[in-house]
Amino acid sequence: MSSPSRSFRPGLLSRVAAWRPLTAGLLALVLAVLADGPRAWDADRMTAAARKLGPNAVTGAQALQQLLAGSNGLDDAARLQAVNTFYNRRVLFRDDTEVWNQVDYWASPFETLQRGQGDCEDFAIAKYFTLVTLGMPVNRLRLVYVRAQVGGPQGAVQAHMVLAYHPTPEAEPLILDNLIGEIRPASRRPDLAPVFSFNGDGLWQGVGSQPAGNPVARLSRWREVLAKAQAEGFQ
Repeated sequence: MSSPSRSFRPGLLSRVAAWRPLTAGLLALVLAVLADGPRAWDADRMTAAARKLGPNAVTGAQALQQLLAGSNGLDDAARLQAVNTFYNRRVLFRDDTEVWNQVDYWASPFETLQRGQGDCEDFAIAKYFTLVTLGMPVNRLRLVYVRAQVGGPQGAVQAHMVLAYHPTPEAEPLILDNLIGEIRPASRRPDLAPVFSFNGDGLWQGVGSQPAGNPVARLSRWREVLAKAQAEGFQ
């Protein structure tokens, strides 16, 4: 991935500019410090990628960049809530056969925003890349394939994907889901039985601690969506 665009912090510049007098040399120095400061998402690449997909993607990208900018300084809990709510409200659940005319298609975040529809993988993927772009460590996040009991104890069991957040390796994970909008600890999701999990670093049986392989090598759809998300300016 090429170098992401730099995060501009107008509040800092305005505070520095309030120091009088501000010489041209000092202003140049301040701008240089800002240019070498913390980096964020690639805003230009995001905008260009969204335009290629269509007007819904452009609108979604603009709203997403506002979320990213507004999430600077928030703790993990607030970021999880903001991202979970963003996608659960903007995207309607639909099967891949309806959205993409395919049995199984893993959409990039902007593809999902352009359609305004997606299945469970699309929700989890979009949330994952957005949180990583916000600076969430990859090792705290896992996409988890589960068997979900839908409709209560006597309901049907179906394949499903959620995003799990692990505050520490030993801690109980929190579950971000499109079926239930509230972020809950795993112990409050008895309807979910983990099968395997993965992120950008590894692949695991269930939610275990011993890696079972390289997800990029073993999951071709993950490899493809990684490339698409990076092309869209996500980390």
